Amino acid sequence: MLENWVVVPTCLPLVRRRCHACSSERFRASGNFRVNANHKLIDAWLLALCTGCGDTTKLTVLDRRNVRSIRPELLDRLHDNDSGLTAELLQDPVVQRRNRVNLDWDNAWRLDTGRSDRLDREAIDVSVRFAARIPIRPVRLIAEGFGLSRAEVERLIDEGKLVSGVRLCGKLSGDFTFTLKR
Repeated sequence: MLENWVVVPTCLPLVRRRCHACSSERFRASGNFRVNANHKLIDAWLLALCTGCGDTTKLTVLDRRNVRSIRPELLDRLHDNDSGLTAELLQDPVVQRRNRVNLDWDNAWRLDTGRSDRLDREAIDVSVRFAARIPIRPVRLIAEGFGLSRAEVERLIDEGKLVSGVRLCGKLSGDFTFTLKR
């Protein structure tokens, strides 16, 4: 029987970027946008606040774009400070690369497993689905899902009792499946 686990974001991740005022390395997205138009060109930024001193930084979303080239619904969402748009843009690789930032997902996600007694079965097939692109070590997910230590999960991998079609070391942010044999 296939178990379904889902990795769900619980809040917006922190933005990793050095603050020029206090040299803190974390910013919290405020959810507010600043939109500036100059004739037919438009700029838009997502505002983020330093977790150390509260200073504001701007993450570039649109840079000197012609107003007519932007979808009207995107402009409406920017003007309305849409929180869903904030989450989308923070996870957009283009926005991350343009602003040279990474996301810190610590304490910003949870694992929904459906909690049933599973460890008494001979083999357990689990499908893990990510609701957002959250990079997490599969060993950590499996340990949390079954209530085991990470060392115990790594031992199961070494013994061949925990197998998957993907490498279980490193970080993953995409869906995968694994089988635990007891």
